[in-house]
Amino acid sequence: MTILVTGATGSIGRHVVTQLAARGADIRALVRDPAKANLPAGVEVAKGDLLDIGSLRRALEDASTLFLLNAVVPDEFTQALVALNLAREAGVERIVYLSVIHSDVYVNVPHFAGKFGVERMIGRMGFSATILRPAYFMHNDLMVRDVVLNHGVYPMPLGDKGLTMADARDIAEIAAIELLRRDRAAAPLPSSTINVVGPQTLTGADVAAIWSGVLQRPVAYGGDDTAGLERNLQAFMPPWMAYDMRLMSERFLTDGMIPEPGDVERLTALLGRPLRSYRDFAAEAAA
Repeated sequence: MTILVTGATGSIGRHVVTQLAARGADIRALVRDPAKANLPAGVEVAKGDLLDIGSLRRALEDASTLFLLNAVVPDEFTQALVALNLAREAGVERIVYLSVIHSDVYVNVPHFAGKFGVERMIGRMGFSATILRPAYFMHNDLMVRDVVLNHGVYPMPLGDKGLTMADARDIAEIAAIELLRRDRAAAPLPSSTINVVGPQTLTGADVAAIWSGVLQRPVAYGGDDTAGLERNLQAFMPPWMAYDMRLMSERFLTDGMIPEPGDVERLTALLGRPLRSYRDFAAEAAA
């Protein structure tokens, strides 16, 4: 039984591979450059990507379960549909797909809408699947760490509705648990959806206060300037992506990102430990 992991060298996928390897799984990792993969010993590395049909076909040969993670890119939906069709062609029935929380709510945000479309296609195509819907990634805030440390301002416009934030390692460990549950089952299991959240729901002011406590000096919340966020992000990402992030942040202000009742308890039971907190992340980032 072989689990094919896409996005295997990214911030989530690398942790998924590590978690699977620690649990003795048979892993094949799809990577663009095997020379730079630096994955655990015993992991089979397959060169290719989600739009290289031949390489993806080869990677799916004899695979039993697919971890589908594709990056936020303009052709994300196409990449996912190609992967799903080739998986079905190869006889792969079992999938864990990394979507996003509130994909069916933030419908005007391109990468949310794209992931919601993929969720629907997974259902329509009859896969046995776990849809993982992670909340805001804590590690996204590494982008603004220097602003916090050097200027005493937390600049992400999170608003006052509240966001739940998930640690990348928690997301990956839950993905590995679900991949193994499906891969080792005697028959395909019923499909399910899991919100992957953090232990708290935090406002922008709450996050600034956490940084203040970690750094032992004042950190102010920069406010709800989503246009300013877009301008700042354009310095290191394409304009379309910066605009996508602005649209997402506008939904933070109007809707928040609130867990459903029981989400935290469900994840804590799956992991057998508490979820990592934003304070833990901030302390690590500051160090």
